[in-house]
Amino acid sequence: MKTRIPELRKQQKLSQEELALAVSVTRQTISSLESGKYIASLGLAFKIARYFGLHIEEVFDFSELEDANHDGNL
Repeated sequence: MKTRIPELRKQQKLSQEELALAVSVTRQTISSLESGKYIASLGLAFKIARYFGLHIEEVFDFSELEDANHDGNL
C-alpha cells in the first residue's frame, strides 16, 4: 500500500521514532508502513491521519487494495 507518511514526516521534520511514539507503535512499524511491507490496521491508519490533521484517504492510497478486491484476490 502506498502512503504519504515519509513526505508528511519530512514536512514536519519528524523522525520515524518521533512519529512512532506519537501514535504508540514501534519505529519498525513506521518503517514497514513507509516501505509497503506492512498494511496499517484501520485504527492505526486513523491515528496517523489524525496526527497529521488529514483524512485517512489523504495519507493512504487504498486503490491497490480495491483493485485486488474487485479482481477477487481478497
